[in-house]
Amino acid sequence: MTISHIDPEYQASAIEPNVQQDWEARKVFKVADTCEGKHRYILSMFPYPSGRLHMGHVRNYTIGDVISRFHRLKGETVLQPMGWDAFGLPAENAAIAHQVAPAKWTFENIAYMRDQLKKLGLSVDWDREFATCTPEYYHWEQWLFVQLYKKGLIYRKLSTVNWDPVDQTVLANEQVENGRGWRSGALVEKRDIPMYYFRITDYAQELLDDLDTLKEGWPQQVLTMQRNWIGRSQGMEITFPSANPELYADDLTVYTTRGDTLMGVTYVAVAAEHPMALQAAENNPTLKAFIEECRMGSVAEADLAVAEKKGMATGLFVKHPVTGEAVPVWIANYVLMSYGSGAVMAVPAHDERDFEFANKFGLNIKQVIDAKGADDAEFSSTQWQEWYGSKEGILVNSAEFDGLTFQAAFDALIAKLEPQQLANTKVQFRLRDWGVSRQRYWGCPIPMINCETCGQVPVPEEQLPVILPTDVVPDGSGNPLNKMPEFYQTSCPCCGADARRETDTLDTFVESSWYYARY
Repeated sequence: MTISHIDPEYQASAIEPNVQQDWEARKVFKVADTCEGKHRYILSMFPYPSGRLHMGHVRNYTIGDVISRFHRLKGETVLQPMGWDAFGLPAENAAIAHQVAPAKWTFENIAYMRDQLKKLGLSVDWDREFATCTPEYYHWEQWLFVQLYKKGLIYRKLSTVNWDPVDQTVLANEQVENGRGWRSGALVEKRDIPMYYFRITDYAQELLDDLDTLKEGWPQQVLTMQRNWIGRSQGMEITFPSANPELYADDLTVYTTRGDTLMGVTYVAVAAEHPMALQAAENNPTLKAFIEECRMGSVAEADLAVAEKKGMATGLFVKHPVTGEAVPVWIANYVLMSYGSGAVMAVPAHDERDFEFANKFGLNIKQVIDAKGADDAEFSSTQWQEWYGSKEGILVNSAEFDGLTFQAAFDALIAKLEPQQLANTKVQFRLRDWGVSRQRYWGCPIPMINCETCGQVPVPEEQLPVILPTDVVPDGSGNPLNKMPEFYQTSCPCCGADARRETDTLDTFVESSWYYARY
């Protein structure tokens, strides 16, 4: 008997191509649309076709493959597909840098990375591969958009955004560095532009409640992070009537979780874009210039929290809902129009931002919460944190509400002001509706038509998909679709008049939010 030589070392380059060719020939990982017995669908997050795999990819897809093979060994039928999350800004920026079409750059990268993934020997059903930048995929994304729009779950509104005046595009908060666009270096402006939104806030409470159903295997810190992201708060909506109806007729409404501090309000702050601010600036060049200054810079809460506090008095006043006293209205750069009503009641003795602002501009600071007790030293505005911090204190300097605790004060204020329609309880969420419009070329076209007569009209289902032209080489000066009448010129599906096709494209996260369901 002779024993053939066995190489003590595993020769991957000699063994694996032959085995993988055999797998391919026999279609061992191909799965039928229907199957009997136990079956399982295992999907790892699609890679972005950036050009080359890295060890993060190897780790991610190896884990998914081990799980797939484990269940196959147990006799289950396992579908493990693969695809490409292929739209997005990186491809467009790379195309600008190399002066090629994003489609060409993307599909060349896909071909290279597909070859790399196959060499890893993953148990993938490659017959089910797709790229999210192909009409076969985004046809159904546009169809989903139209269905959601018809249900009222998508709407369009003006939104304050970071605008790069050189690149002619909206920037995400993380793309703004020291007040400048990350690519162009231009000073970023705040602009109000029309954007489409997914009405995800309709599901805020449901999302929060369902976190309680996630038991086994979910880390507590992840659940806490999600609860904080949804950010349910129960507070009070308070109306400050206009004290200058001849100059500004509308009342000012604010939301607060600390209604117990109402008697400590010494000014009201509004965003630069608030109608009251714009009204006050109409005949005031200095105020108008300050509003323009506020419109430069980031719209991120985190950035505003650490930015230098800037403000200017509008010259307008509102009435305190309890005392009737005139309260000055200031424009403050730490108030965002896109959050709540774009106005806040300022209680500088008990709020860090208000305290910093009031100190800078010499505004009154009035203590109304004693969190330390009557025997402690008198309130000092330089140590406001010691008197705030929690809801455990009692009211002081608050007239008829003195001595009340947080909840008792809340209830008493509602009882007093609600019959006068000056306050009501309100639940609010930190969660915001998802703005999905992007002023970029390399993305899924938003299937909407803008008609002067009919307004925004969805593209009829039989006309889907709206095809994105793939031979465009962007130059970085805004969205090239805006310069392509052959793309945007169309007719209104309702009245037949000349109309303009929407040139904004969808945020690439829309693609990645539903591809799990494409199978």
